[in-house]
This record gives sequence, structure tokens and C-alpha cells, in this order.
Amino acid sequence: MIRLSDLALPLDHTPEELEAAIIARLKLVPGQLERFTLVRRGNDARKKHAIKLVYVLDVVVRDEDAVLATHAGDSHVRPSPDTSYHFPVRAPDGWEETRPVVIGAGPCGLLAALILAQMGLKPIIIERGKAVRERTKDTWGLWRRSVLEPESNVQFGEGGAGTFSDGKLYSRIKDPRHLSRKVLTEFVKAGAPDDILTEAHPHIGTFRLVTMVMSIRETIEGLGGEYRFGTRVEDFEIDRGADGARRIAGLHLSDGTFLPARHVVLAVGHSARDTFHKLHDAGVFVEAKPFAIGVRIEHPQSWIDKARYGPNAGNRILGAAAYALSHRASNGRTVYSFCMCPGGRVVAATSEEGRVVTNGMSQYSRAEFNANSGLVVDIQPERDYPGGPLAGIAFQRHWESLAYVAGGSNYQAPGQKVADLLAGRPSSGEFGAVVPSYKPGVKLTDLSECLPDYVMESIREALPVFGRQIAGYDHPDVIMTGVETRTSSPVRFTRGSDLQSLNTAGLYPAGEGAGYAGGILSAAVDGIRVAEALAADLLKVSAPAPARSPDGAAAGRRSTAPAVQRARSRSASRPCA
Repeated sequence: MIRLSDLALPLDHTPEELEAAIIARLKLVPGQLERFTLVRRGNDARKKHAIKLVYVLDVVVRDEDAVLATHAGDSHVRPSPDTSYHFPVRAPDGWEETRPVVIGAGPCGLLAALILAQMGLKPIIIERGKAVRERTKDTWGLWRRSVLEPESNVQFGEGGAGTFSDGKLYSRIKDPRHLSRKVLTEFVKAGAPDDILTEAHPHIGTFRLVTMVMSIRETIEGLGGEYRFGTRVEDFEIDRGADGARRIAGLHLSDGTFLPARHVVLAVGHSARDTFHKLHDAGVFVEAKPFAIGVRIEHPQSWIDKARYGPNAGNRILGAAAYALSHRASNGRTVYSFCMCPGGRVVAATSEEGRVVTNGMSQYSRAEFNANSGLVVDIQPERDYPGGPLAGIAFQRHWESLAYVAGGSNYQAPGQKVADLLAGRPSSGEFGAVVPSYKPGVKLTDLSECLPDYVMESIREALPVFGRQIAGYDHPDVIMTGVETRTSSPVRFTRGSDLQSLNTAGLYPAGEGAGYAGGILSAAVDGIRVAEALAADLLKVSAPAPARSPDGAAAGRRSTAPAVQRARSRSASRPCA
């Protein structure tokens, strides 16, 4: 089979024209094309009046070797890769050793647990929040009644923070083993729409994510896995050998029990701040990591569609338009769009009382009135929050607390119109052409009360720049809602080439909370990699060859020395993609 990529056709092409284009591109003779299947479809909208659909296809032809020889050196005509998943290890029949534990049931923890279960290792999943149906009710309680459940909200509970998002399933990670295909295939088995396997920028949406997460749980339990909801890890038991080597020995749980464990996946998400402190207190190696903060900005989706697609706005194939923007400000900081949600809403995403946090969410249809996106500015440890590996947590909490006060101390969010932010004055009065979607509500005020001056300066400079790229982006009535602080984890629990903690054997930091992913897909892929490494160590066999982490960070070497806490500067990560 031949993998044909970058085949572009007009937006309104017919099926017959697609087949003809394949024949022409591969220089086939009549009757040589046997069949083809769609691998991926995207669009090229750089020319609004001549938008093209761009295909990746698997093509079956007669005399394949001759066709490949004809196109030798053509990077868009190659043998089709094997994208099927192959388990590197499996537990022997009757295996009854100490079971691995997965802390956290977000995308990373779910895929780690699923792979472990499919390998016969019967994992125990510890989740501080509630099952997804109950969690959904609690989350709506904050949005509708301003009632926060600190252990059951947008951040905590089955499915993780990605459950209440746009459900984006694309990423820029390097994936030579096609693990993302395994993730998408399992999602489809669990009820996700089939088109996530072929769309260039697939998404699921919140409602479908809920049922999908429940289905994955049923699969894990059917394979012998066990869930413990409403259970928080209170402390980590760590053994120390005569040579100073450290190893995880078990977990002290919030129900008062002790769970022996020598293989633990740490997939707690980016908001498990109390757990970060407990790990630090236990001496687990951790370092500060860059992230970004800013606001959520909203526009009518029709404005974005028209700006991106011109006369093709509203085309069923194209759907709701998205965008990605970036600007290097004169103060040296980068301002960029983050986790853009077409046809969605801004949601309350705090997990702590007395704080306001925003995030974006869309349903599968992406049919709501507004588009929204994070508009954020990069934050660096040494420059912006020196003071140790956990200083970023205090930094986030500071601005979230100020946002709570600026919004009226009732979980409403502070908001400001673009015209007023550019003029340096507070917003007041009525909303204009853009009505914010955030619930419980938005109070017009001055966002400089709850964001650093350098963030405000950077956004103020970037808005007109972005307005020249997307008509209406800096319209005077456009609303910005604060604050967006949970763009990624402020810490990294550094791991070695065996994917275990740099100084605590048996502990496998994973996913977004550990600083190794950004978004649903990259977190799920990291969960698979960590599960494979854990299983190989548990069963005493060779693991797959180590690779760079999904966020591109190189793995470190194992250390038997006591933990050394430090901050390391890296470029700010851009997750949710």
C-alpha cells in the first residue's frame, strides 16, 4: 500500500475528481488503481476565495514497487506505515503480583490504566474526584449557582480537565510509533465519532467526552482494573536503601488506609497543587517550569468565519473556523492564542475557593454563538517567580485571588472591553456587540487589577497586530475575561530515560501535571509510554526504545542522590493542541 500525502483539490470537488487526481499524481495507467482509503483530510485556507481540501490517502495499486520506484525521492509518495499498536509486553496467565497504581483519571491516567489492563496487570486507579456523571452535576453547580465543590469540578474528577474543553485531539508531538492512532482508535471504540480518525484537526466536545470516559472505565473494570473515586493521596511512603536509593513503597489515602505500591503512575493533572507540595515534602525531584497567563477573549463566531474563510464562511465541510496567533512584544515576551474554542463558551474552571480561573469549552457541533481563545503571555521561572520549584503555584494563586475580588467575590469573572483596555481605563455600563458567555457572569472592570503590568502591556501591544490579521479581532466591543492561569503545569517532576522519577524509583510522573504533555492527545500518548515502561520494569523485560517526551523534553538520567530542587528555564509550552 502507498501513502500519498499533500494532495490538494478544490473545496467543491466531486468524488470522481478525487480519484482522477490520485491517478494523475501517481501517474497510473487505466485500471492500475484498485482502491484507496482516507487517512486524513484538512484544508488550506490561505486563499479565502480558493480554499482547498488537502488529503492524505492510502492507495492500493497494481505493481506497487514500480509506482514507488517512479516516485523515488518524493516525500509525498511513500510506503504506508504500520500504524497498528503492538503490546511490547503482557502479563503471563495467572499473574497475581502487586498491582500497579495510577493516580488520576484524566486522559493520561485513563490511557495508562487502559494499556496496563490490556496487558493483564489489573491496575488500581485512584481518583480524588467523582465519577464523570456526578462530577458534571457539580461542575454545573458552579456555573449556575456559584457553588464550588473543591474535589469535584472542571479540574478534578473522572476524565480530567479535558472533559470540559473543546476536546481537541491533535498535537505537534513527535510520534514515530503512531501511539496517537492507538489513542484515537480506543476513543472511537468508546463512542467517539469516527471522523476523529481522519480529520486533520479532530475534536470530540464535552458531551461526547462524558460518555466516552464512562465506556473506557467499563473496559478497564472488565479487564480486572479497579477504580477508587473520592480518594485522595495524602502522603507517599518512600523506602530508602543502604546506598541512599529511594523507591516508592505505598500510598497513604484519604480514607485512612495504606495502599502498598511499588509501581505508581503519577497522572494528577496540572491543578493538583496540594499533591505537588506533598511530593516536594517527600523529596521527589521537582523543578519549576514555564507556563503562560492572560485572559479569555471572545468574538462572534461569524466574525472569525468570515475573516478566515471569506465567501466560504458557513461551508458545512469547513465548519466553524479556528485561528492561531502569535506576537513577539517589544518587552521580549510572546503573546499568543491558546486553546482556541470555535463555537463554544468560556467556563469557570477554578478548583480552589476564593479564586477565579477561566477556560474554554465547545460541544462537538461547535454551534454556539461566540468563539473564544486564551490570549496569554509567557511566564519564566527565573524572571517572574523565583523562589523555588513551587513558586509558580503561589504566583498563579495570587492572580486568581485578585481576579476573584475584581469579579465581586462571588465567582463572577472580571472582564474588560478591548477599547477600554487599549485606552487604559476600566470598563463599565452595558455590553456592546459582543456578549460574554462566562457563567456565573462577568463584571466589567479593569483587568490590570488582576494581571501583572507586563502581561497587560504585552496584550495591549498585540491586539492591534492581531486585528490586522483577523478583521474584528480588536473591535472595541470585544470582551476579555480574566484570568487564564492554568495553561500548563508550573512544575515538572523530572524523570529518567526509564520514565521513572529522577530520584524515586517506581514513581512514573506522566502527563500534563508532571510537565510532560499539553492537551488531551499528548497526555494520552504519554500515558501509553509510561504504562509500557512500568509494565516492562514490573515484568522484568525490555521496554520499547526510549524516545523524547511528547513535549520534546529530553529524559534525564537516574540519580540515587537526595533530591535537589531547582528551577530551569525553558521556552513556555503551548498545550491544548
